[in-house]
Amino acid sequence: MHDELLRAMQQSVIDGAPTTAAQLAHEAIAKQLDLLHVITHGYASGISFAGEQYGCGAMFLPDLLACAEAMKAAMSVLEPELRKQGTHRETLGRVVLGTAKGDIHDIGKNLVATILAANGFEVFDIGTSASPEAFIHKVREVDAQIIGVSALLTTTMAGQKSVIEALDREGLRPKVKAIVGGAAVTRKWAEEIHADGYARNAMDALELVRSLVARAATA
Repeated sequence: MHDELLRAMQQSVIDGAPTTAAQLAHEAIAKQLDLLHVITHGYASGISFAGEQYGCGAMFLPDLLACAEAMKAAMSVLEPELRKQGTHRETLGRVVLGTAKGDIHDIGKNLVATILAANGFEVFDIGTSASPEAFIHKVREVDAQIIGVSALLTTTMAGQKSVIEALDREGLRPKVKAIVGGAAVTRKWAEEIHADGYARNAMDALELVRSLVARAATA
């Protein structure tokens, strides 16, 4: 499906070209393409490649930040359209998302928020460097069924564990399910901290949340 356009989207992120990324996003909307497909196989593919390059030392931090800006430019165009599509669906559940305390990265979290909202979930994003107390407060405020805690850095992964411990301490589990993700996170880590699930990327997060909500409904 429009492979050339998807490759151009991927390259716009790798090149750190926000103007191009936004123009391509407008083109996708004008052509009435599947925007989730566009995000996953175009822009998200580009940011994943950039992350891998950064991890192996082939790309430096300023380059990665430029890639992030291009991704944000595309999402600023696509997100309103996705949310508009989401408003035509029945709310499937409430999800609280945030990045672990000490971590200010939000690209992955924002992508998950957008995709969940576009697929019928009510999303409450509490931002970056979110404390366990902030998660607890928001979960209680909106009566959420799921929380998602992201961490890009190995040094902030402990914040995910702290959130899950706080949920247990407050007696909110097993009613509230906790999922984790982020560049530094592995399935093994998720199991170690007793998370209810691990998502490798935004589309995995969507399937995981759907599964957990469906399971809760039949319990």
